[in-house]
Amino acid sequence: MDSLILNCLGTGDGWPCADRSHSAFLYRFPQTAFLIDCGESVSRTVKASGWSYDLIECAFLSHLHFDHLGGFFMLMQSFWLEGRRRALTVHMPEDGISPVKRLMDAGCVFEDLLAFRLRFKALRGRRSVVVGGVKVTPCPTTHLDQLRASFGSKYAQRFESFGFLIEGHGLRVAHSADVGAVEDLSPLLSKPVNLLVCELAHLDVEPLAAYLKDKPVGRVLFVHLARALRQDMQATRKRIRGALGRIPFRIAEDGDRLAVRAVGMEGG
Repeated sequence: MDSLILNCLGTGDGWPCADRSHSAFLYRFPQTAFLIDCGESVSRTVKASGWSYDLIECAFLSHLHFDHLGGFFMLMQSFWLEGRRRALTVHMPEDGISPVKRLMDAGCVFEDLLAFRLRFKALRGRRSVVVGGVKVTPCPTTHLDQLRASFGSKYAQRFESFGFLIEGHGLRVAHSADVGAVEDLSPLLSKPVNLLVCELAHLDVEPLAAYLKDKPVGRVLFVHLARALRQDMQATRKRIRGALGRIPFRIAEDGDRLAVRAVGMEGG
């Protein structure tokens, strides 16, 4: 039996994408299902899938860039109009909670209209969330550190960004979200992982591969590829293969479905 089904709903980077939706990943375990990030256009993808609108138990938003958040509001409107009834908890950086609530009110998706309880909880670094027997641990990254240095004195916010370590059903999965340096992966890879879901928009292939060469990683799924890497995918795969060496990898596309078992991983 599969321990995890990972559905890649959106694999695009932060630039406008003609052929990819933006970051959204559905992790489906035997007793729970949750989203990591809600990029545009997650609502269309969920509708096309035919899944129940009560499937998703919670969502984790890694940071507040719109390629990770921009589809959230239409997804909430979809949940309202399609009559979702299951309670939903949204775990996200604290700075975004009040503005997101205000924008939902401004868009007339009022809490009073919802047939389900919607809760928001602030992510805290290294403070785990347990959902359906699966432990999700947010790990801070340096993705927004440069923006903090440039604009922190003008804009009062924390500039928080998180990756996630996912543990359950005999599996350990590291989900990088967006990072600022390869060292951001360290807390995710302190123990062996079956799968590393790793962005490739803010990291260079060779330094990343050099960092991973002695890490206990079963397989890498590359997501969030920079536009330059998409221009010649054959060359990009060859470059990654040469740099990564022994570690098997796959470059995700929108719509990919991966069956992950404690003993390995299959694509489907």
